[in-house]
Amino acid sequence: MISVSIFSPHLAAIPRSFVRMSASATQTPGGGVSQGSMAIKPPSHPTYDLKAVVNLALAEDAGHTGDVTCLATIPFDMEVEAYFLAKEDGIVAGIALADMIFEQVDPSLKLCFLQLMADAACPARILETRKTAPGLRLVDKWAVLIGGGRNHRMGLFDMVMIKDNHISAAGGIINAIKSVDEYLKQKNLEMDVEVETRTLEEVKEVLGYVSGSKTRLTRIMLDNMVVPLDNGDIDVTMLKEAVELINGRFETEASGNVTLETVHKIGQSGVTFISSGALTHSVKALDISLKIDTELALEVGRRTKRA
Repeated sequence: MISVSIFSPHLAAIPRSFVRMSASATQTPGGGVSQGSMAIKPPSHPTYDLKAVVNLALAEDAGHTGDVTCLATIPFDMEVEAYFLAKEDGIVAGIALADMIFEQVDPSLKLCFLQLMADAACPARILETRKTAPGLRLVDKWAVLIGGGRNHRMGLFDMVMIKDNHISAAGGIINAIKSVDEYLKQKNLEMDVEVETRTLEEVKEVLGYVSGSKTRLTRIMLDNMVVPLDNGDIDVTMLKEAVELINGRFETEASGNVTLETVHKIGQSGVTFISSGALTHSVKALDISLKIDTELALEVGRRTKRA
């Protein structure tokens, strides 16, 4: 088992707290278990082979000769305890993935895989998008679940999302919704349907249509209805008005101008969900080191003001 030390650079003078991680829970030094850290299974996908992705990632490093430095310097039968030293605050995610990775390398290895996930603002629930690293979508979306968010559609296959280009090609927002309803009925498909609206007029148009027609529509996206102001604040007046018009008849999703600074105010507007591609395509990697000699590592870190 590997102990993980999580501390912030500006708290370096405080005695370090070591957190022991497992695939099922996070145990604190006092023996308690953090409820929010319980293992979460990866989202399902009909064609995704997570083990193959892990094998590919390992093969990138191993090449045809393996880790020549470790093979040359570390005795084959040596067992050692090491520590992850986090040089900034973050959220530990992906412990179950770690078990999978190191089970494929060596079943005797016990280690933690670390990722960072942005937090969300209540009472709205945060969603990521399809903007993920190629080949790593399931991993990215898994991290979002672990971080307390919700998954949007996995791909183009499991949810209908009528966006601006679809609306233009169909000849209008109502034509697009009608075409989707007819297609799903013809193919005998059951799935959620979301339509993107960009103006209050489009919201009213959608509500007018669905009030007199049977439709599969389940969610209305309110796109770019968050208006940035010159002083750095945002105006959510339009967003709130759209939510009031919908009045709980459909789920609502705010999209556009979502940042860590704006997400709280957007979440207070009454929307059901807030989607942000930044949760997966712009995640900042934590500066984390794996060290056996932690005392020397901390000494060097303090000297360079990184610990």
